[in-house]
Amino acid sequence: MQNTHSHSLRHPPLASPLARVCLVVYLLVIGYASLYPLTGWHDAMSDPLSFINFRMPRYWTGFDLATNVLAYMPLGCFLVFALYPRWQKLAAVLLAVLAGGLLSASMECIQNYLPTRVPSSLDLLTNTTGCLLGALFGVWQTRAFLDHGYLHLMRKRWFSSEASRGLLALGLWPMAQLYPQTFLFGHGQAMPLISERLSELVGMPIDLHQLMFYGGEISIYQFWLAEVVITASGLCGAVLSMMWMLRSTAPRWRLVLYLIATTLVAKSLASALAFAPEQAFLWLTPGAQGGLVIGAFLLFGFSFAPNAAQRRLAALMLLVSLVVVNLVPENPYFNANLQAWTQGKFLNFNGAAQMLALLWPVFAIWSVWHPDQHFHAKAAPVR
Repeated sequence: MQNTHSHSLRHPPLASPLARVCLVVYLLVIGYASLYPLTGWHDAMSDPLSFINFRMPRYWTGFDLATNVLAYMPLGCFLVFALYPRWQKLAAVLLAVLAGGLLSASMECIQNYLPTRVPSSLDLLTNTTGCLLGALFGVWQTRAFLDHGYLHLMRKRWFSSEASRGLLALGLWPMAQLYPQTFLFGHGQAMPLISERLSELVGMPIDLHQLMFYGGEISIYQFWLAEVVITASGLCGAVLSMMWMLRSTAPRWRLVLYLIATTLVAKSLASALAFAPEQAFLWLTPGAQGGLVIGAFLLFGFSFAPNAAQRRLAALMLLVSLVVVNLVPENPYFNANLQAWTQGKFLNFNGAAQMLALLWPVFAIWSVWHPDQHFHAKAAPVR
């Protein structure tokens, strides 16, 4: 009894700030995905709660049901983790399901005011079911992820104390590949969206590339060179964002390979599902291949730099990729494929995927420059 008591005093249950940050981010993603494209607002012609009934919607697919369940599973898990240790086990599950159900009901009500969205009780049911499954998983895995569990200890053993925000950015990097990009790792391409919004505002087509740069057209060689730079700098920026956080005890290159492989697999699966199975490696263009090779050489050289230098290089590489990807005009052939994707089965989650791809480099740069605690420049380099 004495040993147990002393052990509990040494290791009290700990709350997880990272889990609460993940919860806030995921709430924003759900809100954006549920209300996308956020245009065409109008007065509801009926009671906003009229969707709550026991009738099946006229049009539904198994894919819709599965995505509705899967979309709310992380929410249930994050809610349980964010409530810990104040609320645990059954109480955490009940609160998570209640919160998830209220959020889903709120989104369905608001969809009454959007012409492109159709609220239904089936969505509410599947969303709540997903939240329940996620909450149960969260309770099951609390010891592993929190409260001095294996993953918690592994995080403390391998990563510095400033790593929480950076780990969140790294976890979102493979997910940012779900939205098709003109360039491999070319996230943050905001210029086309700005041109589109300006065109709607003034009532005439506007292309910022033609107005601000070089007439909106570049040679094939220039396009290839830009793709190499974007891919190499995007790869270096993301991987260095992890390297500077690693302790000397971490299996550095194994983690690097795992991160890159997971990201490329996510990219391939997204391409296969969005377009066609035979186009799973549509992203592996000559420019992307050159960028991957050059990026690998740069990473090997940068791996010998001190942690403080790796941190600054990560921000610089991400910034270079962000600037160049917004200077290069769009690829008309790629835009034709993208139009097919946005009108296909991923319509409901296209907005959330696009938002993540657009904002990821900004969030990654912010996490590098503003870690959880003051970063000590004299930290020992990782070897």
